[in-house]
Amino acid sequence: MLRYAGLFTWAMVGIGLAMNILFVAEFGPPRLRLAAVVLPVLVYLAFGLAFWAATRVLGPGRGYLLPLLLMLVMAGSAIGVSALTGTGLGAILMMVMAAVVPWLLPGWPGVAWMVLQHLPLVYVFMRGMEFSLLEALMQSLLYVGVSGFVYVAGLVAKQQAEAREEQRRLNAELRATRSLLADSARVGERLRISRELHDLLGHHLTALSLNLEVAGHLTEGRAQEHVRQAHTLARLLLTDVREAVSAMRGDDRIDLAAALRTLVEGVPALQVELDIASPLALDDPERAHVLLRCAQEVLTNAIRHANAGRLWLRLAREGDTLRLVARDDGVGSESFTPGNGLSGMRERLRAVGGQLSVSTAPGQGFTIDIHIPLEAPA
Repeated sequence: MLRYAGLFTWAMVGIGLAMNILFVAEFGPPRLRLAAVVLPVLVYLAFGLAFWAATRVLGPGRGYLLPLLLMLVMAGSAIGVSALTGTGLGAILMMVMAAVVPWLLPGWPGVAWMVLQHLPLVYVFMRGMEFSLLEALMQSLLYVGVSGFVYVAGLVAKQQAEAREEQRRLNAELRATRSLLADSARVGERLRISRELHDLLGHHLTALSLNLEVAGHLTEGRAQEHVRQAHTLARLLLTDVREAVSAMRGDDRIDLAAALRTLVEGVPALQVELDIASPLALDDPERAHVLLRCAQEVLTNAIRHANAGRLWLRLAREGDTLRLVARDDGVGSESFTPGNGLSGMRERLRAVGGQLSVSTAPGQGFTIDIHIPLEAPA
């Protein structure tokens, strides 16, 4: 919406530019027609292309050099339109530009840019419109005020977009945690039922089988035959109970892959490629919880700090170890200081005997390698 609204305003400015070109082409001297017709159109088109490109790189993974270059092209094009036509059309283009400045250069640098880019218009108004210094300054301040309003509107739109993305991310984390908790509750309930069947029903059936065996030796005739049949049924029932207990204990694994897929589905402004070696299920709910929390922290770091656009997650078994490798295409760093997120990950991993290593370089993103033993060390 921001892109198309800006392009619509840019097209409307083109109508004013066309009227100016027609006027100069008809009444202006021939030697000025080239500069008054061709150059303004080229500069005007350069602004439109730069604005289109700028609205395509909004968000994570864009870096800093390209947005700054696009802002220079837009500001220079807007000033060029006003200088070549001797009008305030360039100031209107700066209003269009003001909508994307909060996305490309947020904070006080963006505000300073908004003010400084209007200073050349003072000279343009004095030369092209023959304004006095005071008149040119007042005219420029007028455009600064309108551009400031557009800047604030763009800033509010950006903050709302960030709030929505944060809400989506938190919702994905909650759904993944709920999935993991549901698996843990299911495993815990099956384990409790299997213990009850083994300890109570199995014990009573064993006692019943022993008593029926004794009764079979103490009875004779038809009574003994019925006792032996009851003894056989009791042993079959005990066997069925044992098989049911074994089956319930054999299905007490947590599906970590499902929780991770739920986690990455709702991640905004980040393309996540998940590679999970299947089947992948854990017996220990604590280790599954630690891995899920580490994956959440990796996603958060990639969005907030790494300025990444893509993230690769690979989870697989390697012998008696579970390995999670996360790599992003962010800006990277020559040296970094671990923050609370990485410190918290190391503490969680240390509690279950796991390890974490981080590698990074400028322009090569971050790579986090996590190893967790599948069984607690002796």
